[in-house]
Amino acid sequence: MARIAGVNIPTNKRALIALTYIHGIGDTKAAEILDSVNISHERRVNQLSDAEVIQIREAIDQNYLVEGDLRRETSMNIKR
Repeated sequence: MARIAGVNIPTNKRALIALTYIHGIGDTKAAEILDSVNISHERRVNQLSDAEVIQIREAIDQNYLVEGDLRRETSMNIKR
């Protein structure tokens, strides 16, 4: 099971759909991430190598605000 941004993404789904399980990533961002690391949208998570999962994880960490950080920022905006 692949773990990205603190979320276990489902292994039997396509990578494009599985990335949307991460809070802050929708269809468009998932497609951008996969395009940036040159992975086909049709590949399933269980077909990805460990190196490809690491590339996806690094792309998300560098370019997107997701999960805990996004939830914290949203909460602070509401409190403000």
